[in-house]
Amino acid sequence: MGRLQNLDVHLFDRVAAAQPRGLDPVLPRLGRSANHGVLWLTAGAALGLSRNRSARRAAMRGIGSLALASTAANVVAKQLIGRRRPVTTGVPVARQLLHPPITTSFPSGHAASAAAFATAVTMESPWLGAAAIPLAAAVAGSRVYTGAHYPSDVLAGAALGAGIAALTLRWWPLRDDAPAQAARARVRVPALPGGRGLIVVMNSSSGSADSMEAELRAELPHADLRVREGDQDLLALLAQAVADVESSNGDSALGVVGGDGTVNAAALLAAEHRLPLAVFPGGTLNHFAADLGIFTLQDTVAAVQAGHGGSVDLGRVTSKGATSGGEEGEPEPAYFLNTFSIGVYPELVRARESLQKYLGKWPALGVGLVRVLATGRPTRAVIDGRERSLWLLFAGNGRYDPPGFAPSFRQSLDDGTLDIRAVDGSHPLARTRLIAAFLTGTLARSRVYQAASVSRLRIDGIQDTAHYARDGEISPAGSTLVLDKALHALNVYLPHRD
Repeated sequence: MGRLQNLDVHLFDRVAAAQPRGLDPVLPRLGRSANHGVLWLTAGAALGLSRNRSARRAAMRGIGSLALASTAANVVAKQLIGRRRPVTTGVPVARQLLHPPITTSFPSGHAASAAAFATAVTMESPWLGAAAIPLAAAVAGSRVYTGAHYPSDVLAGAALGAGIAALTLRWWPLRDDAPAQAARARVRVPALPGGRGLIVVMNSSSGSADSMEAELRAELPHADLRVREGDQDLLALLAQAVADVESSNGDSALGVVGGDGTVNAAALLAAEHRLPLAVFPGGTLNHFAADLGIFTLQDTVAAVQAGHGGSVDLGRVTSKGATSGGEEGEPEPAYFLNTFSIGVYPELVRARESLQKYLGKWPALGVGLVRVLATGRPTRAVIDGRERSLWLLFAGNGRYDPPGFAPSFRQSLDDGTLDIRAVDGSHPLARTRLIAAFLTGTLARSRVYQAASVSRLRIDGIQDTAHYARDGEISPAGSTLVLDKALHALNVYLPHRD
């Protein structure tokens, strides 16, 4: 250790004695801009506001990695090591920090945060990483240049930050932005040059839909664009659009601009009337559109112009028996594009989304999990004839990735399966074991977590809950719920990518 310490001091002194041109006005200011992660949080906010999906994912992974790395370096590692800061008598006064840090020296928190953010961004978007990595290296180097850290402090911090960013892959795998499998299940949909024959319903209250109106009119000038205003009945507007599409002469189709709830309503009508659907992503999350490989308005515009389409499955839930209101429920099926759930899952999603913009996706999920489990209680039900106590039961329309606790995206929308995930509440200390498994990335091997792919599932005797969630919408649950699939029930316009 003595030799390493001597080498560290020697390198620190060499940097202090160096007089490179042009760095004195730059590096100290750059280091100060990264205090408390401000530089990286600002960069993350800018990326998050981008319309580029990989940039938004880079922002979420970057900020989440930064939060974890900063905590590990400043709260944990510094307290364990307790190394003193370098003596700065040899550092030129012009370089020294106006307010020298009072915390211990090893590892560098600035270097850990910089490396975590840059590594996370690079994993999601190498072209963004080409800008983030040099900036992170300059911030880390500034800590030695200004006399705040020894070189080994910076190297250790950078290694810690990069390692934590890489570790996020255990919870949040990288996703491929290629279109889902449905893009290879070709069906005929009419080509509508300029949008002629296309009737589009726009829900102006969804996410970013209102900002897309002018762009859509410019891209598809012949389309009939109908904007929902204020409290106008969305279902009535969609129903009228469907009737007009059916009564039109020549090739025609239904289009929708909005988030997943709006798209769900349009998709069910389109499937019922066997109309092709053009989905323009105008919501906040746009899960269904993203899984189709539709990330921008231009993706759908190109598909409509070229007449490129495919078919997808719909999830189906049939509620039988008395509902929560005491009336005998008719066995009329309801459909879902994305997810069905009972238990605490809807509350978990809401908790995650409320925290995600501040913490990043996976830290927000962890905090939300603790919050929801602290106040919730398991639901009792009979699943395919077996009595169960469940914290949650999730069913996805198609297999979701990643295989752990928080499903994020699908590679196929026509695989004929339901992705079932459940958290068993009957095991001792089920809540504690669930949280521990999530935090350590071992949930797939935990006894409290179960997953399966099925084509049909029956749920009887639901207790402790009177409702189920379907694509974010709450519906009354009968005494029996049957889940299955409507295969290739919906034809959609899809982007063509080789």
